[in-house]
Amino acid sequence: MQMHGNKGGGHRTGFSKRHQQMSEINVTPFVDVMLVLLVVFMVTAPLLTVGVPIDLPNSQANNLPENNTPLSITIDEEGRIYLQDEEVELQQLVARITVIFENRKEDRIYVHGDQGVSYGRVMEVMGLLNGNGFSRVAMVTDPAR
Repeated sequence: MQMHGNKGGGHRTGFSKRHQQMSEINVTPFVDVMLVLLVVFMVTAPLLTVGVPIDLPNSQANNLPENNTPLSITIDEEGRIYLQDEEVELQQLVARITVIFENRKEDRIYVHGDQGVSYGRVMEVMGLLNGNGFSRVAMVTDPAR
């Protein structure tokens, strides 16, 4: 009797190629998740800006360079004052800003004044800030069209 090949035991070449583990990483689910996160952040980023809706006056002045996020003071059309998005009284403004800045009077403060509010009200706020040692106070306008 003569035996042809190795039947039964031994190494089966067809089986090992079909059932080997794949060593490649499938990046498609990762890319899908990253694209969804990108869209979510792109949609929510404009909503994260803090402020009170006002009608800013136009100006041809150049934008100021920024190195950190400034504090925002808004004066609406009725003359109400907002620190970021919370309404405050003029008498409380300096005390609140001092607590926020922890005696760092060199930090920038932006004043947003509605073009319908009186110039005197805006200057009253800016003068109060400057008189209390906050020298980096700037007014915000919309670019000229």
